[in-house]
Amino acid sequence: MKNGIGKLLMMVAVAALFISGCASTIQYGDAGSSKPVSKEFGSSDLQQIAEAMVDSMITFPPMVELTSGRRPVVSVDNVKNKSMQHIDTESITDSIRAKLIRSGKFRFIDRTTDAQAVEELKTQNDSGLVDKNKAVAFGQQFGAEFLLTSNFSEIRQKAGNTTDVYYKFTMSLKNLKTGILEWSDEKEIRKVFTRGTFGG
Repeated sequence: MKNGIGKLLMMVAVAALFISGCASTIQYGDAGSSKPVSKEFGSSDLQQIAEAMVDSMITFPPMVELTSGRRPVVSVDNVKNKSMQHIDTESITDSIRAKLIRSGKFRFIDRTTDAQAVEELKTQNDSGLVDKNKAVAFGQQFGAEFLLTSNFSEIRQKAGNTTDVYYKFTMSLKNLKTGILEWSDEKEIRKVFTRGTFGG
């Protein structure tokens, strides 16, 4: 009887150790970490791209001269994803735009909220709910002077257990009045992933 109870207790203890060993844990990580955890495009890659593009643009001598006495108005086009992955390109654009705004050198037009802006202006001007002297009139908004465009591409090669992934992000700033490309740069990221012999 005692042996049976002892064996039962031993089995319960082993099971408890096994379960606790398989338990998942969650902890905070460094949002700015550049250490890759996957061959796929990730948050560290986004951080590298955003920082590289912003640093390049605001330190480019003609841009320094252009923004020395004023803040040009820029419209941002959606990033063109030419890779084989589903990537939240809006996050890349948002990060770059936020960093450029924080630089204090540019102002941006957000075309994604135009529909809501039109509705608000209609309410102010046509609904009769808003004092006409305090309503914002149509046709008062700024037009963009520059258009910021971006392309994201990927080249993937595989040989045996090794996968080589090359990412390239290109960004350009076009003068809408003259059609001149005022600035352009690219950021390259390469990841080499080797799978373990036993599929680890």
